[in-house]
Amino acid sequence: MGKGDKRTKRGKIIRGSYGKSRPRIRKGYRPAANASGGSKARTNRDNDSAEQS
Repeated sequence: MGKGDKRTKRGKIIRGSYGKSRPRIRKGYRPAANASGGSKARTNRDNDSAEQS
């Protein structure tokens, strides 16, 4: 459980490897839910219902 242990984050840093305890940080990753623009459709629906009344 130290620098030589390849299962710990510190050991992964020393060895320069990645895994469950030290995942790689990916650049430009975005979840699909945020990129879909669902809030825009919701405002259009709200505007349509306001015009009808």
